[in-house]
Formats: sequence, structure tokens, C-alpha cells
Amino acid sequence: MFHKIVVAIDGSEISMKALEVALSEARIWNAELHVIYVVETSMFSSIPMDNTWEIIYSLLEKEGQDVFQKSKDLAAQDGISLITHLKDGHAGNEILSLAEELNADLIAIGSRGKSNIDRLLLGSVSEHVVRNSHCTTMVVR
Repeated sequence: MFHKIVVAIDGSEISMKALEVALSEARIWNAELHVIYVVETSMFSSIPMDNTWEIIYSLLEKEGQDVFQKSKDLAAQDGISLITHLKDGHAGNEILSLAEELNADLIAIGSRGKSNIDRLLLGSVSEHVVRNSHCTTMVVR
């Protein structure tokens, strides 16, 4: 039985499938649903802190807000409310931190992010979450 579910989204097709699975689980268990989007600031560690960084960050933050709106619209169709969390940092660590802070029972995450290049450059976020999660973790393909 799940009481609190965290689902990680990044706007990719696979993360939206993870959201659909999480919505289904939330409906079945009458669980509280939390959606997290992480602005991956670790990618920008070598970029000087100037206007360029601020522009990139604001674009990614806007993308997160757009994805949240799509998530809320999808959830509303099922009569489910959700709580959004916009974080910045390393995606895997932020997902795990939120799940631990909320004492979540389930983390749902897509098997890969927006591109396969992310895996080569950053390692797999889903793999990191699975290896380090304190609760049940569902990887959606």
C-alpha cells in the first residue's frame, strides 16, 4: 500500500509515462502525489556565472513550470490533485532528498531522460535513484 508517491518528470515522453503510472497508483491507493522537476545545475558548473547561465537557468525553470502545468491537467482529468516541487542540483540526489523528506513509499521514474547523451555525460539518474532509494522504486520504460 502506498500513501505518498514521488514521480520525477523532465518533459520527456518516458517521464510522462512515469507520471501516468504514478497517477494510476495514486488513484488505486488514494495516495498523495508529489511531482518533482529538477533543473540540473551540475551541468553548468564549468560555465561562468554570468548572464548566459541566468538565461539558461530561467529557460529550464520555465520548462519545469510548463511540464508541471501539463501534469496538473493530466491529473485533473483523473480527479487527482498533485503537489509540485521545482528543485535545482543533481537530479538523482534531489529526487532522493524529496522522497526521504516526505517519507515517500514509492518513487516512479522514467528509465532514461530527455536524451541518451545525458546518460553518457551525467550517468543514469534512474540508476542512481534505484541504487540509493530508501523506498520502493518503479522504473517505467
